[in-house]
Amino acid sequence: MDRVIPKKKWNSKRIATVAGIAALVALIFASYYFTSGNSKLNVDSERITISEVKEDSFREFIPVNGMVLPITTIYLDASEGGRVEEKFVEDGAILKEGDPIMRLSNTDLELSLVNQETQVLNLLTQAQISETQAQQASISNQNALATANNGLLEAKRIYDLNKKLYDEKAIGKQEYQKALNEFNYQKQLYELTKQNVAQDSIIRSRNMEQSKRTYTSTNASLELMRRKVGDLVVRSPVDGQLTSFDAEIGQKKNPGDNIGQLDILSGFKVRADIDEHYISRIYPDLEGEFTLAGKTYRLKIKKVYTQVTNGRFQVDMEFMGDIPKGIRKGQTLQIRLALSDETKAILLAKGGFYQQTGGNWVFKLDKDGKIAYRVDVQLGRQNPDYYEVISGLEPGDKVVTSSYETYDKVQELVVK
Repeated sequence: MDRVIPKKKWNSKRIATVAGIAALVALIFASYYFTSGNSKLNVDSERITISEVKEDSFREFIPVNGMVLPITTIYLDASEGGRVEEKFVEDGAILKEGDPIMRLSNTDLELSLVNQETQVLNLLTQAQISETQAQQASISNQNALATANNGLLEAKRIYDLNKKLYDEKAIGKQEYQKALNEFNYQKQLYELTKQNVAQDSIIRSRNMEQSKRTYTSTNASLELMRRKVGDLVVRSPVDGQLTSFDAEIGQKKNPGDNIGQLDILSGFKVRADIDEHYISRIYPDLEGEFTLAGKTYRLKIKKVYTQVTNGRFQVDMEFMGDIPKGIRKGQTLQIRLALSDETKAILLAKGGFYQQTGGNWVFKLDKDGKIAYRVDVQLGRQNPDYYEVISGLEPGDKVVTSSYETYDKVQELVVK
């Protein structure tokens, strides 16, 4: 007898079809879940950095490297050219003002000095001869004037006497006229002699003045030449330390060649390199600070060099207050240069998150600290430690500040 076999509702084909549909639905759901803006990622709390937003004093500053230099450096150049004959000191020597550094030889210069001295001596001798001749001429003229004056007096005496006798008709007119002519002659002779003496005095004075000027000018040239020869011995212009000394025995130095520099040891300054991005914000009297041996020291910009080289410019800074003990030329300092005054601000610690977000958003933790979700923020000024928060965060908020490198498509972080 035939038996009815019940039909199976779940055969292998139907099971495979249902499984395929379920897998497809799961795939669609997963795709939607991870692209719908609600994707989550579990993170280990020990592998991320969580920082708390706070309100505190804020000062915008940038880190710069500074090099310690002497407060003043004087460059030493060869005033005169010549051959290096002798070195009195070596590089690094501590010198007093006037101490000899090296000696040059210059035969042409020394020969010029001898010729100049001879010329001055000749001028002096000639001036002495001219003065002696002028004095003799003056004496002769004075004698001539005295003689003329005596002749005039005598002619006047005879004239006065003869005039009286003529008026009394004691002598004739011819004798009277002779006395008058002699008197007039002696009078003219005296005036001419007097004018000659006066003119001679003027000429003598002019000649003496000209001779004096010539001698003075030539003597000044001689003194200049002596100084030039004296400059063959290079001396320290001030107290200081000789550095970068470049001279060897037998070496030829031309006028103006640099032979080293003299560092003034009365103090130090710091020369810092700054990125050209900040050039419009850097000016004298801006302050900076650095820490050395656990103590903080302050600096102030004294001079700004606006020339930009390889994208950087330089400033000179001077110490405010104490100078670190034992500081040395060439020492490098890590300086925090302030670009603003100290103000109150909401602050977020700096971290690797900025490279991925550009400061436009962050992962902010909820109150339980278990979930971190994206929030839009606006960051303003910064220093090496903090960003200034303009909007999006409040004091007390906790933010993931470590790198977001693998969080591009993640909307929420589940902190384990």
